[in-house]
Amino acid sequence: MPKSPQMPKSPQSHLDPRQPLVVDTTRLPRQPGATRALVRSVPASSDLGLELITVPADSELELDLVLTSVSEGVYVSGHVRGSLTGECGRCLGEISESFDVELAELFAYEDSTTEETTDEDEVGRMQGDLLDLEPAVRDAVVLALPATPLCRPDCPGLCPECGVHFDDLPADHSHEEVDARWAALRDLAEPPKAASPQHPGKMNEE
Repeated sequence: MPKSPQMPKSPQSHLDPRQPLVVDTTRLPRQPGATRALVRSVPASSDLGLELITVPADSELELDLVLTSVSEGVYVSGHVRGSLTGECGRCLGEISESFDVELAELFAYEDSTTEETTDEDEVGRMQGDLLDLEPAVRDAVVLALPATPLCRPDCPGLCPECGVHFDDLPADHSHEEVDARWAALRDLAEPPKAASPQHPGKMNEE
């Protein structure tokens, strides 16, 4: 499956704690091993998808996560759940199903040693006690989507000749190949039919 470009892990602007995917970790002690559950429903953004399958904009994403304090920052792990709509890549039928993907992301404290030991896009960065889950959620969801979604694993698709779903066609369905060149050769190969004489010939008299 082709991967979509990943969003930058580092925050690009000042984080707004009122945004649904911005998390305030003030109540999480900065003591390695301390944990806090995060269960939240947030609206899906309009760019969570691929060409044939997507998360409907503003549909609910269910976050079931655990925040864990580590020496370098906050490790976020758990699941993101939601719904998908799309089009089958074989038969073009409608797809409507749910998804459940894992999320695992480290968000480093400001001025932690990860600034020197990791690339900018490799680890998320915190702003004070705030962290932004949006890039991590987008990566987790979009990278899990199939480039060619199927309505079911054994979907036979459409007949390339008539465009009818193979499920609606008999097992012996086929189309005779018609090619003018082959038809001409077939005509040449067939022996000509003898003409029936309408007037019997007369013998010459000497």
